[in-house]
Amino acid sequence: MNRYVPMLLLLAAVWGASYLFIKVAVDEIEPAPMMAMRTLLAAAVLATYLGFRIGWERAVAEIRAAWRHCAVLGVLNAALPFWLIAWGEKHIDSGLAAVVQASVPIFNALLVLRFLPNERLSASRALGLAVGIVGVGVVTGINPGGGWIAVAGALAVVGSSLAYAGAGVYGQIAVSGTAGPVLATGSMLAGGLILLPVALFQLPAQVPGWEATASVLALALLGTALAQLVLFRMLALYGSARLSLVTYLMPGFALVYGALILDEAITVSTLVGGVLILGGVALASGSRRRPWRSTAPART
Repeated sequence: MNRYVPMLLLLAAVWGASYLFIKVAVDEIEPAPMMAMRTLLAAAVLATYLGFRIGWERAVAEIRAAWRHCAVLGVLNAALPFWLIAWGEKHIDSGLAAVVQASVPIFNALLVLRFLPNERLSASRALGLAVGIVGVGVVTGINPGGGWIAVAGALAVVGSSLAYAGAGVYGQIAVSGTAGPVLATGSMLAGGLILLPVALFQLPAQVPGWEATASVLALALLGTALAQLVLFRMLALYGSARLSLVTYLMPGFALVYGALILDEAITVSTLVGGVLILGGVALASGSRRRPWRSTAPART
């Protein structure tokens, strides 16, 4: 218990900061090259950790054995949601993006009902789904400060939540017997390779400034590699139910970072929508949620 709270706060803090790092970097680096660098750097760090932990030959063998799962998760849990979040943050505040991302368990519960027929829709879960969806509507569609492009940016983050939820359901159905660090390493590598061809055509015309560069490095090393290791360590020690509490803490960190560092306004619609989303999460998913973040969000 002494380690649980510090680890939970650390994970919420680094995941919450990921939205800040993206917001700073996206002014100078397009989403595809930014996220390609993020995933490939994180994959290198995770591969190094895995190699020293279980041996290089065994690490390569386990990643190759799980390549199909890694490829699917590379799309759903890395390349697609990472790109959508970065594109969305070109048009909305980082704190708002984090609040929208808190809806991942809502979409996860909806997909579970569709693809796992043994799951039952209780009254409380139905109410939670309805409340959470209303919350998503509040933060994405009511009085958007940036007009239609801001709505499009928020909807892009909603799309990333759907991708993360799909990764969670896929993991629940298809992935078993594969170690978490192996999946983390393989999926980050697959996600980076998927983004790389697009990234090569969108490289910055000039070398990014130190703030953007430092943000990408922090995003890769802290918000992805470190977060993945903490995530799977907490899963092993405490289980997914207790880990799921990070969902409630992460948006608060992101809102505070955005307000203090980027001077982002915290609007009434953001707060009301966030409360509705988190309330819906509590009702709809409870202790059954199994997080599949980036980093996220992840869940990223």
